[in-house]
Amino acid sequence: MLTTLPFLIVYLGLSYLLVREDIQSGLLPNKYLCPLLWSGLLFHLCINPDFLASAVVGAMAGYAGFALIYWGYKLVRKQEGMGYGDVKYLGALGAWHGWCILPALALTASLLASIYLLSRLLCKSGVQTIKKPLPFGPYLAAAALITGWQSLISFPL
Repeated sequence: MLTTLPFLIVYLGLSYLLVREDIQSGLLPNKYLCPLLWSGLLFHLCINPDFLASAVVGAMAGYAGFALIYWGYKLVRKQEGMGYGDVKYLGALGAWHGWCILPALALTASLLASIYLLSRLLCKSGVQTIKKPLPFGPYLAAAALITGWQSLISFPL
């Protein structure tokens, strides 16, 4: 437990800082994303080396999956459909949770954001909500905790 707990504190602390920044400024800064990515890989190297290959593939697949969506939308529509911080954030979450959880994580984050937007549409400020960019980082963080907590605590503490 003494070796796992510091990593989990780093994961939760960096996730909190990313969510706070995304809500306040609409940005997911690299000064939090890079340590989150590398601490996830280091976590698996030190604590669960059998999962390290899945974590590395998760980092690559998370980044590549959202990068394809980002660049595909940008090429077709000539504008950004999501921030590039979201691309890097999914890569960092892939390093922590592995590649297998990424489809469920992205789907859960999308559903959470959709529920939020639908609830805002039902109230009087709905039209203004649609016109402003939605910070997607908080939904990715919540989805990571909902869908990926087993990959962090499934082994003995």
